[in-house]
Amino acid sequence: MTGGIAVGPDRELAGGGRTTISSGVVEKVAGLAAREVEGVYALGSSLTRAFGVVRDRVPGGARSAVSRGVKAEVGERQAALELEIVIDYGVSIGEVALAIREEVISAVEGVTGLEVVEVNIAVTDVKLPNDDGLLILGGEPRRAGSSDPHGEEEHA
Repeated sequence: MTGGIAVGPDRELAGGGRTTISSGVVEKVAGLAAREVEGVYALGSSLTRAFGVVRDRVPGGARSAVSRGVKAEVGERQAALELEIVIDYGVSIGEVALAIREEVISAVEGVTGLEVVEVNIAVTDVKLPNDDGLLILGGEPRRAGSSDPHGEEEHA
C-alpha cells in the first residue's frame, strides 16, 4: 500500500492518516438494520429493555436505544456482531434470523466498509398477539400463574 490508508476491503484513499470505527457506530447501524426486518418486535432481552428505560432517565447514562440488544467487536478490517431479539409470534425464527443477517451484513459493510465475519442471533422472547398478561387456555382467558379463569383466586 503506497501513500494511502485502507478503508475496508480493497479500498485505498490518497493521503495519510488513519480512520477508526468504534463499536458503537457498528452497533447503531446493525440495530437500525435489524429493526427493519419483518417479524422483529424488538431488540434486547426483557431485562435489557427494562434497564434501558431506567438508564434513559439518568442524564449521561443512556446507551442509544438504537443499539440496545446489539454488541459488536470491531477490528481494523472486520466486525462480528451479537444480537438479542424478540420476535412476533407466528413468524419463522429461521427465516427472520436469515433476513436479519442479510440486512445487518449489507448495512454494516455498506456504511463502514468493514467485513462482517459473523452475526450471532439470540431469540430471547416472543411477542404474543394477546400480550396483556392474559393467557388464552381452552378458550377462557386466565392470568398467567392462575388456575381461576378470571384471574381472581379466592383467598381464605
